[in-house]
Amino acid sequence: MKIAFAGAGYIINIHAKAAKAHKDVELAAVVEKFSDKADALAQKFRIKDQYETVEQMLKAGGVDALVIGTPNFLHAPQAISALKAGVHVMVEKPMAMNVREAEKMLEASAKSGAKLMVAHCWRFDPDVLWLKKEAGKVGKIIRTKGIGVHTHWGPSGWFTQRKLAGGGALADMGIHALDTARFLLGDPKPASVYAKIGTYYKDFDVDDTGVIIVEWDNGATSYIESGWWQPHADGPEAATQLYGTQGFGQLFPTQLELPNVKTQKLDIVKSGFKFPRKEHCPQSMYHAQMSYFIECIRKNKTPVPGGLEGLMNMKVVDAAYKSSKTGKVVNL
Repeated sequence: MKIAFAGAGYIINIHAKAAKAHKDVELAAVVEKFSDKADALAQKFRIKDQYETVEQMLKAGGVDALVIGTPNFLHAPQAISALKAGVHVMVEKPMAMNVREAEKMLEASAKSGAKLMVAHCWRFDPDVLWLKKEAGKVGKIIRTKGIGVHTHWGPSGWFTQRKLAGGGALADMGIHALDTARFLLGDPKPASVYAKIGTYYKDFDVDDTGVIIVEWDNGATSYIESGWWQPHADGPEAATQLYGTQGFGQLFPTQLELPNVKTQKLDIVKSGFKFPRKEHCPQSMYHAQMSYFIECIRKNKTPVPGGLEGLMNMKVVDAAYKSSKTGKVVNL
């Protein structure tokens, strides 16, 4: 299988490393307009071909899949071009700038039959998968709390420019907390969104602070914090709490708290995973994600998280920005 990479920055280096672990996969091409960045990636991973645009790469042919890790404004056009050409795509989150673009990506995938996966990486994390498996023990989940926050730090460059990123901390970090909550809840559909979003810590034209409340069609409510440069966070990226009718579950540290009727005490069910971890976003998580993408292509399976999961997240993000602007609840 020949895989190409759009972009040559931090996240693409991680995806390329994950692909390189597969002996039956060839890292075939890099698409990057800055030649120095393209050269560095090509040299590091022994990538043969370099192109400035996805269109040039598609014209040359011979590529089976494309991993997109470019600025957000390029996600939809690059993905749609590849999908129309029958090339499978894994695109970084957020999948697009808005719902309209996301829908067009989904449409292109459906028409050509090429797979579309969205890199919501926390669905491949062992802690998250443990809590997903054990979540039934807390009963019906009434509410969740999730964290997508950088403390005393934030990105620079295109991340902070609306025309290139679409949104700020919500689109970059909050979406991790949003997708993790949705995954743990069994992927319900959003029913309504209320949000308060703003820019308070730096001089950007995108948000650095957000509080989002999502009501899901299964009756659960998710409270999500997003932010850059925050003075404090209640947990690391994707940290999520589940409040159920029969107990409580959480990520980082990952465990359950279950009332014991016989002893009248609280039983703590530990996951066995260490916290804090050496690396909060370990390479192994991206290895698992890449393995799944390759498996979906080989076995002709629809990826989850695919275009539909990415679209649901975009619906919440768009509604959150709208709610914050109007001060009203947005019904979906």
